[in-house]
Amino acid sequence: MTFSPTISFLRLNPEKNQDIPLPRYMTAQSAGMDICAALEENLVLDPDRIALVPTGFAMALPDGFEAQIRPRSGLAVKHGLSIINAPGTIDADYRGEVKIALINLGKEPVTLKRGDRIAQMVIQKVYQARVKVVEKLDETDRSQGGFGHTGQ
Repeated sequence: MTFSPTISFLRLNPEKNQDIPLPRYMTAQSAGMDICAALEENLVLDPDRIALVPTGFAMALPDGFEAQIRPRSGLAVKHGLSIINAPGTIDADYRGEVKIALINLGKEPVTLKRGDRIAQMVIQKVYQARVKVVEKLDETDRSQGGFGHTGQ
């Protein structure tokens, strides 16, 4: 049996945002929950522009988990719409409104409307590493070989 963490969602301004769906899985095997825009009016995102789009919700993740905010593949392929810091991370102790940092990498303006599905959220287990300062690192076959050093 797989452990599934529980996420608490708080609808902000429920009288105003009742029409905005909370994040949800669109199919039984979806990895990410779709997130919708809680825009007051249409937003035209011109090429090379960034916008911080409200979602109308806040959430509480359990300790040891993060929410990764990722682009929706259809919007990325069809319109060049992406997440500027993909994947964005929401930490377990954040309680403010979730906002999505979108960028238009396409050649045409993209119009976003209230309720549009604009991103997806994947819940991941995280670990906080212990930090150890050393005088020397162990050697590997790669050693200091950088980008493309394997011929790829």
